[in-house]
Amino acid sequence: MTDLHLPLDRSAGRLAAQIAAGFRAAVRAGRLTAGTRLPSSRDLARDLEVSRGVVVTAYEQLIAEGFLTARRGDGTRVAPLARPDEPAPPRPAMASGPPPAAPVADLVISHDLRPGRPDLAAFPRERWLAALRAVLRTAPHDELLTYPDPGGEPVLRAELAGYLGRVRAAATTADQVVIMGGVAHGLSTLTRLLADDGHTRLAVEDPTSDRQIPMLRATGIALDRVPVDGEGLDVAALERTGARAVLVTPAHQYPTGVVLSPRRRAELVAWARRVDGLIIEDDYDAEFRYDRDPVGCLQGIDPDRVALLGSVSKALAPALRLGWVVAPPEWAERLRHHRLLNDLGAPALDQHALAHLLASGGYDRHLRAMRRRYRARRDALVGALRTRLPGAVVRGVSAGIHVYVELPDGCEESAVVAAAAEAGVAVEGAAGMWGPDRGRKAPPALVLGYAGLGESRLTEAVDLLAGAITDRARG
Repeated sequence: MTDLHLPLDRSAGRLAAQIAAGFRAAVRAGRLTAGTRLPSSRDLARDLEVSRGVVVTAYEQLIAEGFLTARRGDGTRVAPLARPDEPAPPRPAMASGPPPAAPVADLVISHDLRPGRPDLAAFPRERWLAALRAVLRTAPHDELLTYPDPGGEPVLRAELAGYLGRVRAAATTADQVVIMGGVAHGLSTLTRLLADDGHTRLAVEDPTSDRQIPMLRATGIALDRVPVDGEGLDVAALERTGARAVLVTPAHQYPTGVVLSPRRRAELVAWARRVDGLIIEDDYDAEFRYDRDPVGCLQGIDPDRVALLGSVSKALAPALRLGWVVAPPEWAERLRHHRLLNDLGAPALDQHALAHLLASGGYDRHLRAMRRRYRARRDALVGALRTRLPGAVVRGVSAGIHVYVELPDGCEESAVVAAAAEAGVAVEGAAGMWGPDRGRKAPPALVLGYAGLGESRLTEAVDLLAGAITDRARG
């Protein structure tokens, strides 16, 4: 019989769980193979000097999970379907040249500057917990615990309509607000509905988020890239595509950070009216503008031609998967019907908690605190870049939780990303966000996120990044 090697930490307690974990590890490592007969519960309990009930509990858990089988007269065995983990496939040999750079996941990363994540440690746990408690204590059970409204809980839609009207100058009622599982869910659903209407093309900004492109293409619609310059989306170029729907980030273009100019805003709305089109406005981080108040949303100019997308992913946490679409009335009804047919709506408890946070002022207080924190972090990052990488150019306005940084002359983007990772700094290059034509002409650049690190750590990260660039240049 194979030696089981089941070390136990008796001071940690939960001995049955420790025994079960030991068996799982042995099966996964291949030390216990399918069909291996295990000691009886009485014998194993005596060997491990624990009560028989502890071993019985562990065996029952493993049988329920499918790791073990038990038959009268045959004892307890490792299940036939249990098998060790597959070994990692060998890396192909390189015919010539240097070995490939190690992926970020294979390196020790001490400073993560990849964009897209807020400061998760700042999530207002106590406020959220208090909101949940208040909701559970006061909301009627037939309102809180039944199947949710497929368009979203009325109380949240009403609070969001008021909030967006106040802080984003949106022109909306609760009936036009549809709760979605984040911006990605709203965007993919809108795109599928456009395809149902006969739209074959969707215009997107160039550059744009490389994470959205595969999701949009999965809807079957073709994408037309439209150039972005210092004023934002080039509306004349949009018109030449023939598309009648466009996805834009006017408050803070991702990734360049420019703001759609007043002239372009007027041209874009006029285009939508002329072609009977739809503007999809991704308002992804409009709460965070540090040098002045953000401009109002496009939806407030023409509510019949603009669908406004937003979420709490940057303001609170992406794990909540709470977002919304403020849509023209006919589109809002179609979105509600789509949710009814596909998933019956979003979880109600979190919707009520967010509504409570909005109504109580807790959401506003949290955002004010985060604006101060993120502004200080952006200032620290930009200041360190100017000091340690004077040849780098920071583009865009003082807003959001990322900066677009054009690299000094002579830098190769992919080499900088690799060298930074080897120095312990995770950064993201901009090349994958550009279309092929403009990407070949765009200066090498990085898109750096700063929300998750304090000021001193951001300065350290820039020191490491600058050192990596200098070492690579010398090499």
